[in-house]
Amino acid sequence: MLWRISVPAGAEPTPEKVLLGEKLFNDQRLSVDDTVSCSTCHEPRKGFVDGKALSTGIKGQQVTRNSPTVLNAMFNATQFWDGRAGTLEDQAKLPILNPREMGMPSPEAVVTKVRAIPEYAAEFKQVFGREVTYDDLASAIAAFERTQFSGSARFDTFIHGDAKALNASEKRGWALFNGKARCNTCHAANIASPLFSDQKFHNIGIAAHKQNFVELAREALKVVRTGDEQQIDELALETKFSELGRFLVTKQENDVGTFKTPTLRNVGITGPYMHDGSLTTLWDVIDHYNKGGVPNPYLDGGMQRLGLTEPEIDDVVAFLFALTDERFAQFNQQELARQRGRKNNRPERDTAVALGKKGHLGDLAPNPDLEQKNPAELGVYGAETSLQTAEKK
Repeated sequence: MLWRISVPAGAEPTPEKVLLGEKLFNDQRLSVDDTVSCSTCHEPRKGFVDGKALSTGIKGQQVTRNSPTVLNAMFNATQFWDGRAGTLEDQAKLPILNPREMGMPSPEAVVTKVRAIPEYAAEFKQVFGREVTYDDLASAIAAFERTQFSGSARFDTFIHGDAKALNASEKRGWALFNGKARCNTCHAANIASPLFSDQKFHNIGIAAHKQNFVELAREALKVVRTGDEQQIDELALETKFSELGRFLVTKQENDVGTFKTPTLRNVGITGPYMHDGSLTTLWDVIDHYNKGGVPNPYLDGGMQRLGLTEPEIDDVVAFLFALTDERFAQFNQQELARQRGRKNNRPERDTAVALGKKGHLGDLAPNPDLEQKNPAELGVYGAETSLQTAEKK
C-alpha cells in the first residue's frame, strides 16, 4: 500500500525500464569526463552511500554535502537534505549537471552524448518508443531507484512477533528510543510510515559552530532565486550557503539551518552522519543529541539534553544497528566493530551538560518499564501488534 501511494501515476517501474535505469545509474559516461556515475556516490554494496563525509565528483572535486542513501528514497516526501527536488526524477537530473559532481554542461549535452552511444539509442526506442530525452533518462534512473526497497531488518522480525530477534541490549535501546532518548520525536516509525523519519526539516545545531547564521541568511537572500533548482543545487553543494539548509529552498527564516530528518533504516552502514558527514560514528550522533545539540538562534525547540548514561548510549547504538537490512548483515557487523573501535574518540561528548551538571538542565523523558510491558509493543507499532493479538483471541 505504501509503495502504491508513493509512486506517481505513470511512473511505475517496468522490468525493461528498471534494467535501463540500472545501467544508466552505473554508467560513468553520464559524466563530462567519463569518470563518475550515480553509483560513485551511491555504491550498492555500501548501502547506496560512498562512506565518505563529503562526496567527490569529477576531477576530485569535493561537494559540501554527505550522500544520503538511495534505499527507500522512493518513500521520501522530498529529495536531498534540503528537499530541493520533489521527485526521484528531479533528483536524478541535478547531479549530472552539477559542476562538482558529474559536470555535464546542459541537458542537451547529456542527450547528445547518450544518443551517440548505439546501445542506448536502441534501448531508449525499445523502452520509451522514441529517441533519448533528458526526461526519459531521469525516468529510467528513478525507476531503478524505486526498486531499492529495504524493510527486512532484525527489528522487523522482532516487531512482528519474534522476541528473540533482538538481544537484551537492543531491546533496552528500543525502550530508550521511545522514552528517555526521545528519538521517536522525529524518528517515530509505524506501519504507514516505516522509515523512522517524520519527513520534516529541523535545525539540530550541526552547522551552528561553523557559520554566523544570521549574517549568512541575510547575504543569501540577495543571491537565491526561488524555484531555480539548478542554482539552489549549486549553492547547496559548492558554497558556504550550504549550511543554510532548507532556507535556500524556501527563503523562510524558520528554515535557517534546517535539514531533513533522514531515515534510520540501514543507519549502521550509511555513515558518516548528518548533512555534512561531520559525525563519524553513531556514538558521536548520540553524544550530539545527549548534550542538546549546539545552541544557535534557530535551534529546534525539541532539542534539549537527554541525560543518557554511557550504558544507555551503548544500548541505543545497539538498537540502531538492528535496523540494517539482513542483506547487509555482514557489512553491518563490520561497521559495528569499526565504530566500536572508535568509542574512545568522542569529540561531541559533553557528559556534564548531558547529565545536567552545567548549562541548561531541561527535563528528562521517562523510560518504559520493560518488566511490565512487552518491548515489541513500544511505540506506534504497538497499536497494530495489540490489534493482531486481540484478533487471535
